[in-house]
Amino acid sequence: MVPSRGGTVNCRAMEKPAGEPVYSVSQLNREARMLLEDGLPALWVTGELSNLARPASGHLYFSLKDAQAQVRCAMFRNAASRGLRFRPENGHQVLLRARVSLYEPRGDYQLIVEHMEPAGDGVLLRRLEELKKRLAAEGLFDPQRRRPLPALPRRIGVVTSRSGAAVRDILHVLRRRFPAVPVVLYPVQVQGEQAKHEIVAALAAAGRRAECDVLVLARGGGSLEDLWAFNEEIVARAIRACPIPVVSGVGHETDFTLADLAADLRAPTPSGAAELVVPDWRSWRDRLRTLERAATLATGAALARRRESAHALARRLQRTHPGFVLRQHGQRLDELTAALVACTQRALRLRALQAAHATRRLRSATPRALLERRVAELANQRLRLGLAARSRVGAAINRLAVAAASLQAYSPLNTLQRGYAIVTDAATGNVLRRAADLAPGQAVRGQLAEGSFEAVVRTVVKPGDGG
Repeated sequence: MVPSRGGTVNCRAMEKPAGEPVYSVSQLNREARMLLEDGLPALWVTGELSNLARPASGHLYFSLKDAQAQVRCAMFRNAASRGLRFRPENGHQVLLRARVSLYEPRGDYQLIVEHMEPAGDGVLLRRLEELKKRLAAEGLFDPQRRRPLPALPRRIGVVTSRSGAAVRDILHVLRRRFPAVPVVLYPVQVQGEQAKHEIVAALAAAGRRAECDVLVLARGGGSLEDLWAFNEEIVARAIRACPIPVVSGVGHETDFTLADLAADLRAPTPSGAAELVVPDWRSWRDRLRTLERAATLATGAALARRRESAHALARRLQRTHPGFVLRQHGQRLDELTAALVACTQRALRLRALQAAHATRRLRSATPRALLERRVAELANQRLRLGLAARSRVGAAINRLAVAAASLQAYSPLNTLQRGYAIVTDAATGNVLRRAADLAPGQAVRGQLAEGSFEAVVRTVVKPGDGG
């Protein structure tokens, strides 16, 4: 029973249907987060910063609000280091690119921020980036389409404000660097809604009149909004359509516009553009002096080469002159004649020597000469034979004398002359040398130096018998 305003109402307790799941709080928050993250893509949101916190982790936590609502936001350290180009503070109007999510522990709906930029310039920068990508895809900024600047322009055109500081800076630089080059000013507005139309008209007029060799499109520094005329699509297309090379010098060195990308050359400042379009007359003077010296040296060298060539041709002409050729041939004829005479004389001498040699050979081959040679050889052989015979006989006599002397020294007769005798057996004739060969009554014969004798042995005394 539940009381009601109209009385008592009876109702039954609600029962959970069978099979229907039951979520925990964490499961519910997880499902809600997944639905948010899958159902909503990354989107751009603008608003005012508040409750900004910067913990030591490097993450940023803040609220993004407008007049009617606010939402919690988190920008983690990686995204902050990659996509944050300024220091955000409470109260700043910002433009965020974020994903919708949910912080599960508290069930708080929040934005996960991937990129943050100031809201004022941020919209313009996004427009600029989109336009830049589209024009680049068309090939409008292709470096191959850029035209070279003239080394020394006959006339320079300047497209800028008549009253701005840029034109004064440009003229000052041009007078300082190369005062002889005239300048044509095409005055335009460089800021505001009409600026882009005037810039386009000035570029078209300069192209039609064709009175300049190069154009300088310039403006002093300013905010992105101040420079926006140079980011307009019609200005970029007019720069590329202009038949004259264009040098852009818009803003300061850190400023970068579509005009810089479309131009044939970008300078960091208006003064820098003036520096680029004309050379320094002093460097040209020094270069001309260098070229003059080089030309003088080259001319001198060329004249020396021509002079040498002329001398060579004169010598060649002299060598090919008929008189010179005739003299050369005459001298050559004399040389050949002398060589022929010398050769003939050598040949005659050789033939004379050969004839003399043949005569000698012929004479030596006659019978008389042969007989004379044989007689001379026989006499020589006889002489040699006599000498050889006498030599041999003398040698034999000498050998015989030596042998006789040796024989005389060892002859038994010589021994007998000293009183010795040779005793032999009278019966056998054997020489008796020992007493043992004798016997008493034995007949012996003795040979003396002169004569011999026979005797009979009476007594024999042998060695060792004493007496």
